[in-house]
Amino acid sequence: MSSAELASGKLLVDEPADHVVRIRISNPDKRGALDHEILDALRDAINDADARCVVITGDGPVFSAGYDIGNFNDETALGDAAEKLVAHPFTDAMDAIEAYPYPVIAAINGHAIGGGLELAVTCDIRIAARGVKLGMPPAKIGLIYGHTGLRRFIDVCGVANTNELFYVGRNVDADRAYFMGLVNRVVEADELEDAVLDLAAEIGANSPLSLEGNKRIMRTLRNYEGSLPDEVERELVALRESCFQTEDFHEGIKAFGEKRSPEWKGR
Repeated sequence: MSSAELASGKLLVDEPADHVVRIRISNPDKRGALDHEILDALRDAINDADARCVVITGDGPVFSAGYDIGNFNDETALGDAAEKLVAHPFTDAMDAIEAYPYPVIAAINGHAIGGGLELAVTCDIRIAARGVKLGMPPAKIGLIYGHTGLRRFIDVCGVANTNELFYVGRNVDADRAYFMGLVNRVVEADELEDAVLDLAAEIGANSPLSLEGNKRIMRTLRNYEGSLPDEVERELVALRESCFQTEDFHEGIKAFGEKRSPEWKGR
């Protein structure tokens, strides 16, 4: 199992299962806050990952408390720091997660607040430990949230639940978050790691062509409301039809009939 420490040890990367990369935010002194160094390293770790599934989690009692804009006494410096953090490194990291060609799982081990919750929402699947809190506090701090972030929440949990999160600004627990559609599953805290790695390993054992193709189509569908432009629809139809001529499709059908695990070639 290979491992690495990035961002001065605040981001830990390992490979806990075949075809799985795990990225852990390890900034416990600041409750998993996301600073420039962590966000740049997260972007690079995602871009460098060579896995059919990536897991993002926290290291300690908190998943992430959101942006780290430092301790500024000067109001102008505070505003400038927040704007620069959100405008560049945070956006780049979220875009990298969203663009990763294979599934990304958020293992929400502890509280996920503000930008920490958007990080989780940007992932494809979210599994939370029972008892953790999730919340968006912009209304409590006078922040107007970015439209791309709001769109992610609307895509995941709908307009009504996004309204509640952002207008009320109150934290919700994991079970309420499941009801709202914010998380896919809630497990006991001591079961989280095994549950996530079991799921990630199962995903990692699946066809890379299928994982990549289906994620590409789902990502495209989210970018359009209503009917697709003709050229986009033709592209997606061609993508689907291309799988029928691949070695992996024929191997998958053959392995299914022979009741054995397939040996994927990625072609």
